[in-house]
Amino acid sequence: MTIQKHGQRLWLVVGLILVGIVSRLVPHPWNATPLTAIALFGGTYLPKRWAILSPLAIVALSDAFLGWHSTIPFTWGAFAVTGLLGWWIRVRLSATRILAGSLLGSVIFFVVTNFGVWAVEAIYPRTLAGLWQCYVAGLPFFRNMLAGDLIYTAALFGMFAAIMSLGVMPAGVRSK
Repeated sequence: MTIQKHGQRLWLVVGLILVGIVSRLVPHPWNATPLTAIALFGGTYLPKRWAILSPLAIVALSDAFLGWHSTIPFTWGAFAVTGLLGWWIRVRLSATRILAGSLLGSVIFFVVTNFGVWAVEAIYPRTLAGLWQCYVAGLPFFRNMLAGDLIYTAALFGMFAAIMSLGVMPAGVRSK
């Protein structure tokens, strides 16, 4: 099932982007935001381009307030790749695929962004030991992201499934 009508789709996209931006600007545990859930949901239920554009819009607009940083290609790229996981979920929608997408999104972000910190920041030596040290230092952030991703993904997909199970077909949604 995908969201079909342009007007409803636009409101949903804008709503998801606003939720994502606000979640990054208000106080929250490090890395515990709904960005992964939004990227997966967009890739699953919206036209494919929104799987990439919605998380990129969220990080671009919120980074304008939070500040630009040298790891932008890595953080933004990790969220774009996570959005592509939604395309995989869409093929055969199941709780297992949604869970796997959320876990993979967390792992992708951790691996890519910590590699980026190691590669472009002058914090760790440019050795395998330095890379390992960077990944170990990132574990507390990974724990927060993993918990946040699982909670937000369950909430977003769960609320949508609950609405659909009531037999209420939201305007603009078509089942396969």
